[in-house]
Amino acid sequence: MPCDFPSLGHKRQCCFRSDCWNTSLLGALRNPSTWRLLCQEAKPCRKVPSLRYQISDNLSDTLKKLKITAVDKTEDSLEGCLDCLLQALAQNNTETSEKIQASGILQLFASLLTPQSSCKAKVANIIAEVAKNEFMRIPCVDAGLISPLVQLLNSKDQEVLLQTGRALGNICYDSHSLQAQLINMGVIPTLVKLLGIHCQNAALTEMCLVAFGNLAELESSKEQFASTNIAEELVKLFKKQIEHDKREMIFEVLAPLAENDAIKLQLVEAGLVECLLEIVQQKVDSDKEDDITELKTGSDLMVLLLLGDESMQKLFEGGKGSVFQRVLSWIPSNNHQLQLAGALAIANFARNDGNCIHMVDNGIVEKLMDLLDRHVEDGNVTVQHAALSALRNLAIPVINKAKMLSAGVTEAVLKFLKSEMPPVQFKLLGTLRMLIDAQEAAEQLGKNVKLVERLVEWCEAKDHAGVMGESNRLLSALIRHSKSKDVIKTIVQSGGIKHLVTMATSEHVIMQNEALVALALIAALELGTAEKDLESAKLVQILHRLLADERSAPEIKYNSMVLICALMGSESLHKEVQDLAFLDVVSKLRSHENKSVAQQASLTEQRLTVES
Repeated sequence: MPCDFPSLGHKRQCCFRSDCWNTSLLGALRNPSTWRLLCQEAKPCRKVPSLRYQISDNLSDTLKKLKITAVDKTEDSLEGCLDCLLQALAQNNTETSEKIQASGILQLFASLLTPQSSCKAKVANIIAEVAKNEFMRIPCVDAGLISPLVQLLNSKDQEVLLQTGRALGNICYDSHSLQAQLINMGVIPTLVKLLGIHCQNAALTEMCLVAFGNLAELESSKEQFASTNIAEELVKLFKKQIEHDKREMIFEVLAPLAENDAIKLQLVEAGLVECLLEIVQQKVDSDKEDDITELKTGSDLMVLLLLGDESMQKLFEGGKGSVFQRVLSWIPSNNHQLQLAGALAIANFARNDGNCIHMVDNGIVEKLMDLLDRHVEDGNVTVQHAALSALRNLAIPVINKAKMLSAGVTEAVLKFLKSEMPPVQFKLLGTLRMLIDAQEAAEQLGKNVKLVERLVEWCEAKDHAGVMGESNRLLSALIRHSKSKDVIKTIVQSGGIKHLVTMATSEHVIMQNEALVALALIAALELGTAEKDLESAKLVQILHRLLADERSAPEIKYNSMVLICALMGSESLHKEVQDLAFLDVVSKLRSHENKSVAQQASLTEQRLTVES
């Protein structure tokens, strides 16, 4: 008989949004349209009476004077020149920036950004303004402005901090390489500290949040963020916010940070989940656009926090946690967003056997089936996908399979056979494959002609590799677990044999092996029925290639030889085996390093010799 070599086991899938929906929290927040430049009106700190003439007409004179005063550091003259530049930038930023660049004055600014300089805030403000223009960012870098600006983040002067943060943010805007440079210079711990100290200063707080949002996009930032108390500071700040826009800004920082498992746990421990649950409770019945957006963002972020193993387990609390119980109440909700978030949350809680067994024993399957039943006809596709994801994960523990079968899960899932949405098809197939380890269930499903015909159709879904792969695997599983002649006949009559033969050439060893085991059972139980299909699919030639290929895994070689022996019962297939001189290939495998392969090679050689 064919040998099912040890597989990698069933992998539980973390569930957020399927890429095809393109509606995820991360996708939305990563959209460049959500990035911000650090902008404010360019105003001088004081007006100088002697500068009442038209600034644009005298900008060249001001720049020349600034070159002299920047070197001499004559304080009054210097302040007046800087005020004039700020006024010019307020009138026409682009033209003024071009003249500043042409004048070469940028190189002198570094010397005016020292902690001792009395005009450092104005200089930083000017840099922030000119750096709004993309063409000025590299000149600012070339002028050596980044390092002195970073040093100024240690200032205690709030105006200096604000303008410095704006300048750095605008210079590094949309440049991952410059943002990475800031990270390497240690700005993250400094900015987190500033947020804690100056949380009452709205402008400084916003500057820090915008900086965090941009830096958090870089993977290299996550470790630094995780070593700070960013989670505690953000949650503290979030609790104080009432305005939608302010909360949205914090969400934009939380989303990329929450990709990191260590930060996920920190956010959970800091009490973010309780904040999110409160938002859901407040906004669930509102029809205001801002409230609907906040409900979606909050519940999506909640699901994101559950993608971490430690944070998920902490919130599960043995199935008795208040968070887990609240999430359960979302599933029967009439709100599609909460139904979706609830099902995705269950799918993520169902990432270890203990959690799965507890949830199935406490009736979660019935809740999910009720939810699916509400979305059969013209239902919400994302909810269908999420509920099927949860059922698929719950079906992995052996002890749950019989319980879920008796609860009617297969019948509930089969209602979605007519779905034309690949993500739903994919999860439907995965759920069924998890459930049919039992012979009786596999036989019942394998004799379902509508199911088998749909599987054969999906085996040709070349545009959707996941659906195609799962269809092949389920087709194979129906044979392997049922070992039923009736199932094999149904699959042969539906045209499934050619797909199993193609599956034997998959780049994935586990799929190759599953196909070979199924084909060996077909040859052993119903060779006469499948003979023509096996022949037209060129199975014998494929087996010859698999045995001759040194890269083939031991289990592939082993099961290929088992299958060759089984095919000898067919006259036409036997002739193909003789014509391809299998003896030469098989005899070489007698010295294979794998003992099982070597032993099977000896047996196969004897069989081929006797029947030659």
